Amino acid sequence: MSQAILVAGATGNLGMRIVKALRTQHAEVRVIVRVGSKPENLKTLESLGAQICTVQNWTVDELKLYCSGVTCVVSALAGLRDVIIDAQKVLLDAAIAAGVARFIPSDYSLDFTKFSHGENRNLDLRREFHTYLDSTSIASTSIFNGAFMELLTNEMPMLFFKQRIVLHWGRADYKWGFTTMDNTAEFTARVALEANSPRYLRVAGDLISPREVREVVSDITSQRFRLFRPGGKTLLGLIIKLTKKMSPAENELYPAWQGMQYMHNMIDERSMMDTLDNNRFSDIRWTSARELLLEQVRDIRH
Repeated sequence: MSQAILVAGATGNLGMRIVKALRTQHAEVRVIVRVGSKPENLKTLESLGAQICTVQNWTVDELKLYCSGVTCVVSALAGLRDVIIDAQKVLLDAAIAAGVARFIPSDYSLDFTKFSHGENRNLDLRREFHTYLDSTSIASTSIFNGAFMELLTNEMPMLFFKQRIVLHWGRADYKWGFTTMDNTAEFTARVALEANSPRYLRVAGDLISPREVREVVSDITSQRFRLFRPGGKTLLGLIIKLTKKMSPAENELYPAWQGMQYMHNMIDERSMMDTLDNNRFSDIRWTSARELLLEQVRDIRH
């Protein structure tokens, strides 16, 4: 008999991938969606074989009905305080009320347990939710995957193809942890289906420095890229403060300064992954930065 897993945030990019990974493992998947969710997303989830559970008011009593009988609740919710704290607390309370054994919170980031309050707004919210989560009796597992590898050529200002520049702050040889969204989703699905797992698990599809990124992208494009270092951690911190003061955008999930805060954390040695849990599931094939960049360069050229 297959296990039943409930996923919240399944209409999002990562959540959809987690559902797909769970279905690949033949799990029974329920997804909680709000009234008004995009029909095309619901259609995709249905095509994957997920059971759609539409909620009206997001209350404990309402969510408890859908949590009943599942072995693990996986949260892939994305948002600010009203989502990461408020909505996720309701989801957690419903899981506990329904007798669910395990809960995976919506973390999927670098290991923010090593950082202090005020260094990264979005990670502060996750840390605050952990305080509540750890006060409950439910078993929980947080998954730390560094940064999503797709950001290398997307929202993270690092690779500039037109200018042939690899921009970095801090040391050029400091290795950053990156994991693709598909690998993160696959690992999360496998953890959700376990009977037990540790409080924290850390993975990285690749550990790669800016200098190594330059070597890789130069090789696969047959063009000479150069490193560009505007400054170190101190200067980046000052720019973050000035940007936030000039454009607070507190109600935006990813304002410019938020991405800079994450970059600031990434170049901090506290983000170093001393041990990795990649081998927890020996059949997961981890995508390297070279493989992802090769695929994205092909897309750019075509």
